[in-house]
Parts: sequence; C-alpha cells; structure tokens
Amino acid sequence: MTRTSFTALCHRDRVVLKAVAAGRCHIAAEVGVVLTIDGMGCCDQLVGARLSQAGLIAIDGARPGPARLTAAGRAVLDAA
Repeated sequence: MTRTSFTALCHRDRVVLKAVAAGRCHIAAEVGVVLTIDGMGCCDQLVGARLSQAGLIAIDGARPGPARLTAAGRAVLDAA
C-alpha cells in the first residue's frame, strides 16, 4: 500500500492526523512506526505504519522525533 484515498481512512486515522498536525505525536525509536500521542502509546498499534505507508505522515531526521504531516496528509485534513 503506497497511497490511501480520503474515503479509505477511518475516523481514528483522521483523529490521529489532527493530533499530528497539532504537534502532539512523536515517532518512537523502535522498529516500525510506533506513534506516541501526548507521551502515551497509541491504542492502535498499526496506525503509525498505516499513515506512514500511505504517505500521510513522516519524520524529519532521525528517530525518535516529532511526526509531521506530509503535503498529502495536509490535503486529507483540509478535505475533511
């Protein structure tokens, strides 16, 4: 999966994208794309990988670090 359309995202995905946009999410240094929101592990263990593989979130530089929206992620939120 390399791209996700707006309609394929569930409500939880959109909420996590909003949290990323607000600067509340970090990508941990662990294997995969493990998201923390407000310092706590996200209850959906696969959401980070799902949004990353869809090209909606990314990290600048090395891990751990803050998650950021990509242009595609911003477009999805703007369309919501």
